[in-house]
Amino acid sequence: MTGHYVVQGIFAVAGIIALLAAAFDWEWFFSTRGARSMTRGVTRRRARLFYALLGIIMIGMAVFFWAKV
Repeated sequence: MTGHYVVQGIFAVAGIIALLAAAFDWEWFFSTRGARSMTRGVTRRRARLFYALLGIIMIGMAVFFWAKV
């Protein structure tokens, strides 16, 4: 059962970081190779929107898994 909470924590932390990076337009986040490869060919504004939605989805998944237990 502990592994379940670890996965929830990972989803929550990753979602919060993605949401904050999108909200505050963190240069260090969007200049990483992973972020650039995920949003190749789109504007910075659309990349921020993508990561904001991704963050909300990941936080929602953490809450869903927590409520499911």
